Amino acid sequence: MLIERPTYLNRLISLKDKKLIKVITGIRRCGKSTLFDLYEEYLKGIGVSSSCIIRINLEDPDFGFSNYLDLYNYVKAKLDENSMHYVMLDEVQMLTDFQKALNALALKDNVDLYVTGSNAFLLSGELATLLSGRYVQVHVMPLSFKEYISYCGDSNLQIKYQKYVENGSFPYVLQLENPLDIRAYLEGLYNTIILKDILSRCKISNAMMFEDVVRFLFDNVGSLVSSTNIANTMTSAGRKITQPTVETYLKALTDSFVLYKANRYDVKGKQYLNSGVKYYLSDTGLRYFLLGHKDIDFGHILENVVYLELRRRGYEVFVGKVDAAEIDFIAMGKDGVEYYQVSLTVMEKDTLKRELAPLKNVKDHNPKYLLTMDFTPNMDFDGIKQLNVLQWLLGI
Repeated sequence: MLIERPTYLNRLISLKDKKLIKVITGIRRCGKSTLFDLYEEYLKGIGVSSSCIIRINLEDPDFGFSNYLDLYNYVKAKLDENSMHYVMLDEVQMLTDFQKALNALALKDNVDLYVTGSNAFLLSGELATLLSGRYVQVHVMPLSFKEYISYCGDSNLQIKYQKYVENGSFPYVLQLENPLDIRAYLEGLYNTIILKDILSRCKISNAMMFEDVVRFLFDNVGSLVSSTNIANTMTSAGRKITQPTVETYLKALTDSFVLYKANRYDVKGKQYLNSGVKYYLSDTGLRYFLLGHKDIDFGHILENVVYLELRRRGYEVFVGKVDAAEIDFIAMGKDGVEYYQVSLTVMEKDTLKRELAPLKNVKDHNPKYLLTMDFTPNMDFDGIKQLNVLQWLLGI
């Protein structure tokens, strides 16, 4: 059963037949190929012939392309000049000089081109130069909580949420029931991303040091960090590493969409800050796989889920600073700015007061939200709306 992903599917539908290359990015196994399945199903449903849909997975050795010309000639041989063809290329970065094939195919009037890739390299270097202004990115993330629930049902939401963050949100995890099978799948995925997609591509020679940095970041999700304090902390612990090396590792992890970076924004000064950033995981299941259940900050895990959801909804997301206080997220979108504070519970009066304080310090009239796991009636504190976070994730 295909999991419906209407946000991404509708985005592709809106771009159909536009003379732009649709570049679909996202971490491995987040559902990019399944999105192609959904889109192919849609195309056939509106009458597009199977012969006009050309799909190629560049990781599949059966195709045996040795260079970009092999790919170009293969597709060209299947084209009928009297029909529009929908060409979908999976993991296109696996082919050397792939951008030259894309450039040539994109010039054809009867080709509507879609490509996927698992790292940001796809949108850098020669591709960006050759195709400047002629491509659009559609970024895919692992399943949202709403998509997860659409597959497994909405009974016992709190239990489902715990499984969602513990087992992870990669679509294939839903096909597995045995915890050992889930762990084995996450282990394989982690090793593929770290060893195949990052270490080899970025030519990182010290695998143990790199994994130490990964462990540090996974353990400090949602905490303010900098490359300097990461280097200093690890050096103090006997693992000497330089700040430039940490920077290289951080870029590799964000380019492969393992991590997302949230910069800080000074609300009163209305300026972006250079000091301190936060990193959030593309999938919390990877954190549980690597570090287990030891010393879990469930508040930061919830914060991670909210951050990803805001990104899915199209917001640019920052960590807010108001004087000495912090607002978890400032979400900037096409309709304006929204402020979010995230807490597991605010049932204690002191906790509620502490969480509301930064939002009350913001004097503009943009929407302000306090998201918690508390199942209480929706509250309003001088314009600050308290919502149950699970219902917010489901759009209820």
